[in-house]
Amino acid sequence: MDVKVNYPLWDLFVTMFWLFVWIVLIFLIVWVALSIFRSHDLSGWGKAGWLALVILLPFIGVFAYLIVRGAHMATEQTEQANAPQDEAYRAYGRFEAQGNNRGDELTKLADLRDRGAITDAEYQKGKAQILG
Repeated sequence: MDVKVNYPLWDLFVTMFWLFVWIVLIFLIVWVALSIFRSHDLSGWGKAGWLALVILLPFIGVFAYLIVRGAHMATEQTEQANAPQDEAYRAYGRFEAQGNNRGDELTKLADLRDRGAITDAEYQKGKAQILG
């Protein structure tokens, strides 16, 4: 069985190019739609308007969104990338503040024991509660 395919190499390149363009367009539509949904400064009507524009007129909608709100997308993406580091820094600060607070409480407890206001048993019990 002899099958001949008449599909020149140039047509193959053109087909691959258009396939690439459509894949990039779909990627951009999804990326912009996710950015619209994540945006905190847009109202519900603003999100609906942008989403309708992006879905109904994909080329114009995506490029208009990138031109109008492109800088906002970059800042939002940077903030989202830095959020775990910022939270880790805050958690470390809370941990350090709590550790210093424990040290102060232990110092006060030891002063109370030294002055005779509490017994050694009460001191040990309080120390166990502070250290957790």
